[in-house]
Amino acid sequence: MSQPVIITVAITGALPRKKDNPAVPVTPSEQVESTHQAFEAGASLVHVHVRNPDESPGSDPELFARVQEGVRKHCPGMIVQFSTGGRGRDQAARASMLHLKPDMASLATGSVNFPANVYENPPDFVEGLARTMLEHGIKPEIEVFDLAMLYNAANLVKKGLLKNPPHVQFVLGIPNALPARRTVFDFLRSELADVLPGATWVAAGVGRHQWEVNRWCLESGGHCRTGLEDNLRIDAERLAASNAELVTKIVRECDRHGRRPASAAEARAILGLPAAA
Repeated sequence: MSQPVIITVAITGALPRKKDNPAVPVTPSEQVESTHQAFEAGASLVHVHVRNPDESPGSDPELFARVQEGVRKHCPGMIVQFSTGGRGRDQAARASMLHLKPDMASLATGSVNFPANVYENPPDFVEGLARTMLEHGIKPEIEVFDLAMLYNAANLVKKGLLKNPPHVQFVLGIPNALPARRTVFDFLRSELADVLPGATWVAAGVGRHQWEVNRWCLESGGHCRTGLEDNLRIDAERLAASNAELVTKIVRECDRHGRRPASAAEARAILGLPAAA
């Protein structure tokens, strides 16, 4: 039988803006509708950022609550993952929505250079976020933007701040961070098997690398991430018409690699999450 693949759809992100791509969902209602379309296309996990009315990255728990409520209503069983990312948000605000108890939340386990700034995640802040997620029963998705973050995650497991087995996402293709090279991808998977045996994993390719990295994941037994968050907002030829279109592209590729989209229930079982209420 074909092996199920969890397709994560990152619907919005901090960029792009509507002026760059009108398909980007910004308001909670737009985000719920876009998520529903992606769910119908085959996605089983949604990665959620919210935007303020001026489209800047948001931290308002009410916005997260509205998106989560809509997804749970219209996409039965779909895994909801909140972003605790730092672009445009100070550290104090990045955990402000975790009391809403999403199924998952992102957790970057170190600092890294981005193209124009530093994505700061000091050790005490990372441990505080991990502890908050543990207290609320939220499964972290470990975001690995640079190599040290993988070993930092292993240390969090040793400290009891992360439950074993964790779920890890490799982020490839951001300038100044991990390059989208097959040799790097293979090395990361090898190190993951060594330092966090049994961990589930996914890789995200940014911009023009998105489709290539998705194919690597399919053929290597990993899971996939797609969506307008990762799709470049600069070159119009690279922008998709919708999140559902990007999900459909992965679904159509699955058969070539002996894979099939995981249902929401299968995705929960793979990640060790409880069944949906």
